[in-house]
Amino acid sequence: MNHTDDPYALTLEALEERVNRCTQCPLSETRTHVVFGEGNAQADLMLVGEGPGEVEDNTGHPFVGPAGHKLDDVLASVGISRAEIYITNVVKCRPPGNRVPAKKEMEACDPYLEAQIALINPKLIVTLGNTPTQWLVPGAGGITHIHGTFIPWRGGIEIVPMFHPSYLLRYPSRSKGSPKYLTWMDIKKVREWLDEHGRNRSSDDV
Repeated sequence: MNHTDDPYALTLEALEERVNRCTQCPLSETRTHVVFGEGNAQADLMLVGEGPGEVEDNTGHPFVGPAGHKLDDVLASVGISRAEIYITNVVKCRPPGNRVPAKKEMEACDPYLEAQIALINPKLIVTLGNTPTQWLVPGAGGITHIHGTFIPWRGGIEIVPMFHPSYLLRYPSRSKGSPKYLTWMDIKKVREWLDEHGRNRSSDDV
């Protein structure tokens, strides 16, 4: 691979153009739009989900369907807006039927995700659900056991797993110990961490 083919050598905008043309795995054959990711390129907080769903595939934007609206509610509950964060997925094209991405599909997209992380350089990554958690932290326990745990990662970044918002839609109870209750506890931890460690950078600081 020469320098111009190296995702790490690109700007975020140029990387997105590269991903939009990607045909490295069969998901490119069934997608409507690539869903690269979006948000504040100077974000302290980066969210990583599994893959685009139907609404995301139709629009090209991440987390804009029912799960995305639930995610917005979770973030808003502690005063975090989309303008402050960067959000993406492990795979950038929708797996048919919203199935879990195959290992080869995630491997094909991994250089793009790694380049996004390197370019944004967040201080904290929230992994939404088991798939991104296991991908970035191989051998991590199941999400029901490690959600809300701050895991030291590379380059001083910490990772904290949380339930995927689609899981909250399937289990709407707010009772103590429910996924919604636990998510509320976890996002409060994230807010407190950002208040203590965040750089409070805005897109105007670029």
